[in-house]
Amino acid sequence: MHWLDPDYLPATKGQVKQLLINAHGEADGFILSDGTEVHFPPHMGAEIEARVVLGDEISVRGAKPRGADLIAAVAIDIAGGHRIDDKGPPDDEKDQEEGHAKPKGELMEHEGVVVRTLHGPKGEVRAALFEDGITVRFPKHEADRILDLIVPGAVLAVRGRGLRIAAGTVIDAREAGSSLQDLQHLKKKSEPVDGTGT
Repeated sequence: MHWLDPDYLPATKGQVKQLLINAHGEADGFILSDGTEVHFPPHMGAEIEARVVLGDEISVRGAKPRGADLIAAVAIDIAGGHRIDDKGPPDDEKDQEEGHAKPKGELMEHEGVVVRTLHGPKGEVRAALFEDGITVRFPKHEADRILDLIVPGAVLAVRGRGLRIAAGTVIDAREAGSSLQDLQHLKKKSEPVDGTGT
């Protein structure tokens, strides 16, 4: 939404409670102390990680999608009058990736209690947050099928590729269920209906 003028969008002020990371280890959102979820595009993440620390007071200008308690950020004002705004994705992604190797994941499994669902920029359910702070991401086209597993208070078990980095732990789930003994396969978008991969 880099084409929007942030000064014409409503401002929401709050204190940063938790940084959210995607399955590639990139920051793409945070939770404010009042529970507000903020999503920003990953190309804003590096600057936000460099300039914003937990506990900082910020002001977010963005849009609220229908059906989700979320702000899709266009600009974030931080201490000292500095603004981090969405200028759009970089023209040359090779330049952006040069010298910035993505962390490699490892097979992880986790079971815990969900405290909230997390969303993409249009309000679509994309992830869940465990009470211990671990984030689990899953294919967006599978969200409707497992909604009963990712409501607050539900016990969720997952298995998939995960990352442990300074910003937190995230698991890109490929299996999910109510326990580690009762996991169901989560299909990738390109995967055949029978799930065999052939």
